[in-house]
Amino acid sequence: MFFKRLRADIAAAKQNDPAARNKFEIFLTYSGVHALSMHRVANKLYRLRLKLLARMTSQFCKFLTGIEIHPAAKIAPGVFIDHGQGVVIGETAEVGAGTVIYQGCTLGGTGKEKGKRHPTVGQNCVISAGAKVLGNIVIGNNSKIGAGAVVLKDVPPNATAVGVPARIVKINGVRTVGDGGEEVENL
Repeated sequence: MFFKRLRADIAAAKQNDPAARNKFEIFLTYSGVHALSMHRVANKLYRLRLKLLARMTSQFCKFLTGIEIHPAAKIAPGVFIDHGQGVVIGETAEVGAGTVIYQGCTLGGTGKEKGKRHPTVGQNCVISAGAKVLGNIVIGNNSKIGAGAVVLKDVPPNATAVGVPARIVKINGVRTVGDGGEEVENL
């Protein structure tokens, strides 16, 4: 199972990074692939109730890669973290297959809530550089979050959200901003 997920992560890197030359190079040099592999070990330890060892593994991974993923986060195979320095993925976050996460992104909480407090990101999404997706919200399948956006509310499937606070500018490829540039929906 571990190697099947590793192959999916490497394939996602090959598919999404035009600079990727071959799978062996990806395996040896891509910090996002390393972080996801170490996360899968930490997640297994966490599910076995070896929580301190799981946290130690995730912190060691953060030291090596600059990518912090809580051991309890649920990440599907085939996720690609590109130039991952500064990526933070919280405890109750969920990330769907085919999603691409760029450097400096946070999938975090908004305070000290209990229970589900981090985002759920659907399949085949793009979370651009520096974006902050905060709280128990859902990013629909095939959605894009623009660079530097701060998303505090749900984003529907096939949408593009940009800005601070984020607003939807496209759904299904159709612009949602009026002719005068007025916002249609703040997130």
